[in-house]
Amino acid sequence: MNDSSWGAPPQAGYWGPSDQGPVQGAAPAGPAYDAHYAQQTRPMPIVPDVPEHGGDQDDDQGTARPGGPLFRDEPFHDQPGRDEPYRDQNPSAQPYAAVPQNPEPMPDASQPAQPQPPQKKSAGRDLGAAIGVGVGLGVVIIASLFVVKAVFVGVVVIAVVVGLWELTKRLEERKGIKAPLVPLAIGGAAMVVAGYARGAEGAWIAMALTALAVLVWRMTEPPEGYLKDVTAGLFAAFYVPFLATFVTMMLAADDGAWRVLVFLILTVVSDTGAYAVGWRFGRKKLAPRISPGKTREGLLGAVAFAMAAGALCVQFLIEDGTWWQGLLLGLAVAVSATLGDLGESMIKRDLGIKDMGTLLPGHGGIMDRLDSLLPTAPVVWLLLVIFVGSG
Repeated sequence: MNDSSWGAPPQAGYWGPSDQGPVQGAAPAGPAYDAHYAQQTRPMPIVPDVPEHGGDQDDDQGTARPGGPLFRDEPFHDQPGRDEPYRDQNPSAQPYAAVPQNPEPMPDASQPAQPQPPQKKSAGRDLGAAIGVGVGLGVVIIASLFVVKAVFVGVVVIAVVVGLWELTKRLEERKGIKAPLVPLAIGGAAMVVAGYARGAEGAWIAMALTALAVLVWRMTEPPEGYLKDVTAGLFAAFYVPFLATFVTMMLAADDGAWRVLVFLILTVVSDTGAYAVGWRFGRKKLAPRISPGKTREGLLGAVAFAMAAGALCVQFLIEDGTWWQGLLLGLAVAVSATLGDLGESMIKRDLGIKDMGTLLPGHGGIMDRLDSLLPTAPVVWLLLVIFVGSG
């Protein structure tokens, strides 16, 4: 096909190569244009050559546009259709997608891939603040524990009330559940004191009265949501103050301060062993749907650390205690502390939060520190009663 087929439109007849005039009835040699449409076509404009360098203009976004169509002898239409204007007649239009000025170079297949340096593991919290707060809490607890037992009971009461406030606040914020805080706080404090003064019997009586107070208190509000509110209230009463009562029940023994100290040491050592071993060697997830950060290696670290600490503590700190009892106690503490931590993680995952509060920098809230202590308290109390008596 010569250039004339894309230039001036063909006329009604066709001039053959002999130049002897039009040949009547001959088929046109060019494209199959109807005479009616041939009259409506227009000549193709001359497309200027694209300079070899510097022909592209940058737009406002820093991208370059080609200076003309991909092929000079091929028209570029704005929309499909043979009689639309060419794109190069509208300079403001963009004939192609924006092309980056400096595209990333393709990787050379002949060059071996450079290994990426391993990323350093992050502890996930402010360790400095966490250690400082932990040491401060330890000093307050030990000082109150060995000076006046009643002062330590007051510390437990404060922790219980703050923990109840954090739990009920998060339930209301995230789930719209309004567990009555006033009867829970008063009943929780009564449970802790009753456990210290009257033992298990006093703790159970205070628990029953607290449950009754929760049911009655909620009756002063509209009935909508009554069942879920009182259910959450009963759960909170059992989870926080009732389990904390076993700490003051340990304290009531003659060597109660040492029993509580062993309980605290083993729980802290278990958590520390799980964290240290899991952070350094953890590979296999323990419960990824509940707490993705916990590993099986961390659990083994908790067991090893707690059993070693238990053998030493029971042998040297508990009267009439032996090292093998400490091994069993440490194993039980590691399991109960891990389950308590997972239970708290389950609650927080259901609520869609990371921490129960922000009261303790580097730790979260009070409940974030009570998670492993609360379920461990009845385990330690029971095993010590079995091993060495109630004192």
